[in-house]
Amino acid sequence: MFDFDQYLGFLAFLTILTIGFWLMIFLLTFVIPYWIGGSLLEIWKEKREAKKAKRDQ
Repeated sequence: MFDFDQYLGFLAFLTILTIGFWLMIFLLTFVIPYWIGGSLLEIWKEKREAKKAKRDQ
């Protein structure tokens, strides 16, 4: 069957795989939408300020 070293290697592989899976889920559901939303908000603020500066001139 498995030696103890192979068993530890298999557990390390499963741990790394599981951590990678949950990290990808976290990035796709929280970090990336937050990043895109913040970028769109900044673009909207810049356009609004440019329009206000143009109107004030």
